[in-house]
Amino acid sequence: MVKKIILFLVLVIGFNTLSIAQTNESREDLQKEEQSIRKELNELNLLLEQTKKNKKSSLGQLAVIRSKIEKRESLIRGIKKQVQILDDAIYANQLDIQKLNKDLDTLKSRYLKSIIFAYKSRSGYEYLNFLFSANSFNDAVKRITYLKSYRQNRTAQAQAIDLSQKDLGVKITALSTNKNDRLKTLNVQNDQLKVLVVDKKEQDKIVNQLKSKEQEITAQVRQKEAQRKKMQQAILTIIRRETLEAEKREKDRLAKLKASNDNAKAKATAENKPIENTISKVKGAEGGLKSTTDNRPYSALETTEEGRETSVSFENNKGNLPWPSATGYIYIHFGVENIPGTKLNRKSDGIELALPKGSSVKSVANGKISYVGDVNGDLTIIVQHGKYFTMYTYFTSASVSVGQEVKAGTVLGRSGVNLDGEGALSFMIYNEKGVALDPETWLKNRK
Repeated sequence: MVKKIILFLVLVIGFNTLSIAQTNESREDLQKEEQSIRKELNELNLLLEQTKKNKKSSLGQLAVIRSKIEKRESLIRGIKKQVQILDDAIYANQLDIQKLNKDLDTLKSRYLKSIIFAYKSRSGYEYLNFLFSANSFNDAVKRITYLKSYRQNRTAQAQAIDLSQKDLGVKITALSTNKNDRLKTLNVQNDQLKVLVVDKKEQDKIVNQLKSKEQEITAQVRQKEAQRKKMQQAILTIIRRETLEAEKREKDRLAKLKASNDNAKAKATAENKPIENTISKVKGAEGGLKSTTDNRPYSALETTEEGRETSVSFENNKGNLPWPSATGYIYIHFGVENIPGTKLNRKSDGIELALPKGSSVKSVANGKISYVGDVNGDLTIIVQHGKYFTMYTYFTSASVSVGQEVKAGTVLGRSGVNLDGEGALSFMIYNEKGVALDPETWLKNRK
């Protein structure tokens, strides 16, 4: 019986150790996430300081503060989860301590009875009398075996008590540690809640300042809309140019193939030899170009294997494209959205990131540089990815040239400033028809 108790205690200790390890693992995951969020908050604080140098409240400042609030709320949620994990661990440890105390009392009571019995039977006479009162030899052997097992049982009882006391000590230590950790975590949570209040007050302050500058913002919106239209015109011009060049290359290729076929046919006729009719290979050349890929709409930008592969690769990475910059936070989203603090709306064909001036800007996919130059006074780079195009604006310098092949992650240049004079990057995606696509649905999710 006591051996079973010892085995049970060993299993309980092992299970409790595993439970503590699993709890710690969950807390470690949350603590790693907390460190990551704190790092992002530090980056946002640096970015906010840069935007404040502008000495006027702006949409960029508001976007950074909003991002700070979102990150801090996420941080607080993570801290609350840690507190809950600690609460669960404290409750479980308290239950275990109660059970171990109860089991320990039972073990001690049984051990006391065995000690008292041993004391009463301590004389050799009692031992011999017990043996000689046996009815037979076999009965005497059984009695000897019983006496041995009784001694072993008493030893096992002592071991069980020792194990139980050790486990109880571990639980009490763990309970004390959990309570201390909980107190520290609650203090951290309270500190973050106080900072969150400050951030929200700063957000309200900027929103109120923006309300008082609606006329100025209206002028900015008009300026931004004029910039958007010029960018749209620029990308349409590039797409038309690339499409015409692709169509010309395809027509030249088919014309050469047809001429080669006609020459082969004429030679065969002159030599009176049969020839395989390869005109079918270019059937449709006179009637116009056709897509060479099944189940895919025709695009002159995909008439080559390389063009198709680049397009398909770009499509297959939808939702998983890398961000054009390692840092930066969206302050203008795709589509039509309201300007906070005003009744004004603005339209954007892409996203704009608030980021430190001079940040590295990288290509989000494999492709070819189609344009490097000025658009509405801003240095702009356009990269072709088969039948898709990405446009990057607000550069201080470019590291690539037209016609250059680039890979995903190739540095295109260094970021510059937007219309407000703040560090920024504008990023857009277009298809072969010049239709703007929402970049946030193509870029990978930032955790």
